[in-house]
Amino acid sequence: MASPTDIRKGRVIMHGGVPHLVTEMQHRTQGRQAGFVQVTMRNLQTGSSTNTKIRTTESVEFCFLERQKLEFSYRDGENFHFVHPETFEDTAIPADLVEDIRPFLVENAPYDVPFVDGKPIGVELPAAVTLRVTESAEGIRGDSASNVQKPATLETGLVVQVPLFIKPGDAIRVSTDGGGYLGRA
Repeated sequence: MASPTDIRKGRVIMHGGVPHLVTEMQHRTQGRQAGFVQVTMRNLQTGSSTNTKIRTTESVEFCFLERQKLEFSYRDGENFHFVHPETFEDTAIPADLVEDIRPFLVENAPYDVPFVDGKPIGVELPAAVTLRVTESAEGIRGDSASNVQKPATLETGLVVQVPLFIKPGDAIRVSTDGGGYLGRA
């Protein structure tokens, strides 16, 4: 058992006998009263989100979280498939756990996949990914008075604003935090 002040985003805690993934956490105090931790967490069995207040006088049980480096292989209708690079063991992750990060998943690229009790709970993205530009409008000569940008469609379908000199076929680095252009790869 641990103190609620040890709760951090990305950790898994037992709440009501069910493992929950912490998605947001804020430590708060109110005047003379004891402090508390405001936690937004996702139930790993049902997928529903909950907002809970845990007093600092209570105790919290953390679940063992194992991470494996797996390569994204493909997507079928309802699952994203990741393969272990050495054993070639296939791990299917339900689409609802991965759908919001789908534009940053590149085939054959390695990703950290956290497991709780042998079940994957999502995919952790690196800070930036390298993607290839598939469509981009031509830059017009003389449009370089300031930092002019144009939209570019990437291989995963993501659309980002890029500088005028980027052409189809170029590989660029994209931030996974906001989806912004970082530079050429």
